[in-house]
Amino acid sequence: MRAISKEVSAQVEEEINIQQVIKNPTAFQGKMVIWGGEIVTAKNLKEGTVIEIVQKSLTSEERPLNVDQSDGRFLALYDGYLDVAIYSKGREVTVAGRIKETKKGLLGEIEYTYPVVYAQEVHIWPPRDDKKYYISPHWHYYDWLYYPYRRYP
Repeated sequence: MRAISKEVSAQVEEEINIQQVIKNPTAFQGKMVIWGGEIVTAKNLKEGTVIEIVQKSLTSEERPLNVDQSDGRFLALYDGYLDVAIYSKGREVTVAGRIKETKKGLLGEIEYTYPVVYAQEVHIWPPRDDKKYYISPHWHYYDWLYYPYRRYP
């Protein structure tokens, strides 16, 4: 199951990354993108909800990968109310929308250029299950029930 509807996904013409937009924002203005990542902050404003997101590559289902690699950060502006208690720091999100502009802001003590996406669809992902399965290197008398996977205690 994909996070973004087929109708919106069909509007994506080309794969565009954050660094391309930062280098030449006018060339990509109005283009549809599907980006995702981890929420840093979310704020409700008069214009809607703005979400700062650390970009992560997406799986085939459009869920952000659980990796420590990113092309940068972007802002998603959603024309409506999103509860910032749910859209909170650390949650994974996938956004589909049109590139609006770039906006300069402070990131710590440096000036950072954020691509701004006018979000048409926003999909929040359920938290990941921290209990992972692992392959047991040892046979036990109950392994016939669980082989080859067991849960961490």
